[in-house]
Amino acid sequence: MTAAPRPDEQAALPASVLAVAVRGVTAGYDHAPALEDVTLELPQGSLVAIFGPNGGGKSTLLKLIAHAIEPWSGTVEVLGAPAGARAAQIAYVTQAELVDWSFPVSVWDVAMMGRYAGLGLLRRPGSVDRAAVESALEQVGMADRRHAQIGALSGGQRRRAFLARAIAADPQLYLLDEPVTGVDLATQEDLMDLLRRETERGRTVISTTHDLAAAAEHFSTVVALNHRVIATGPSELVLDPDVLSRTYGGHLLVLGSHAVVMDDAHHHDSPMGGEQHYHEEDERRR
Repeated sequence: MTAAPRPDEQAALPASVLAVAVRGVTAGYDHAPALEDVTLELPQGSLVAIFGPNGGGKSTLLKLIAHAIEPWSGTVEVLGAPAGARAAQIAYVTQAELVDWSFPVSVWDVAMMGRYAGLGLLRRPGSVDRAAVESALEQVGMADRRHAQIGALSGGQRRRAFLARAIAADPQLYLLDEPVTGVDLATQEDLMDLLRRETERGRTVISTTHDLAAAAEHFSTVVALNHRVIATGPSELVLDPDVLSRTYGGHLLVLGSHAVVMDDAHHHDSPMGGEQHYHEEDERRR
C-alpha cells in the first residue's frame, strides 16, 4: 500500500499540547470499576500499544478517551481540551464493529462514514470528501473493492475497510481496539505500516492489543494496564519479566526464559450484546 496525497489537512496543534492526559481516573460499569486511579500522559505523534489481561480495562480506557463513557472521578483531556470537545478530530474503531453484515452497504459507503462528522446535518459529501475517501481506500489497498458489499468481505478486508473510514476522517488521534487481531500477517504488516506513516505526519495512534510480539515489533511506546497503569515506556517493556508478571499475574506462564500469556482474547471489559469477532481462519472455514 502506498500513501496517496491527502486532499485535506487539519491544522496541527502546538507540539506542547498532549494528545491524551488522563489524571486520577476511576471508571467502570454499574458498580464494578474497570479502571482505578489511572494517570497517563501521551504526547502527539505517539504510536502506542496498550496491553494487559482481558478485562483489565484496555477497552474502557479507549472509551474514556473517545468520551463514550464518563469517568467516575478524575479528568480526561484529549488534544488539549476536555474529552468530547474535539470529537471531530478523533477516529475511534471498536474491536467488534456492530454491523448487520447482510445490510446492503458498500466499502465506499463505509469509508464515507468517516466524513460525516465534519459535514454536519444538512451538507452532502462534496468533491473534497470523495477525494478523501478515494485516498483512504487506496492507502488500505481496497480501492478495487470499493463497490463490494461489506458482508461479502473477509475478516482482514473488513478491518481494512473500517480503517479506511478512520483515515477518511483525517483525524489527529486514532483510537483502535485490537485493529490487527485475527488478520493474516501480510494484512497486519500493511496496516501497521500505514499507522506508522500517520504518526510520521504528527498524528497519534493508540491501540489495544493482546499480541505482545506485535507490540514489541510495531509500536514505539507501550502501556501495561491491569485496572491500573503498571508501566509506561519503550516497546521493550513487553519483554520485561517483572512488568509482565505484575501485569498478568496468574495469567502468565514462564517456560524457561520465555513468558507465555495465558489469556482469553475474546473477553472484554464490558460485554455487549451482538458483538461478533471476525478472523481470517474463521473465514477460511466457511
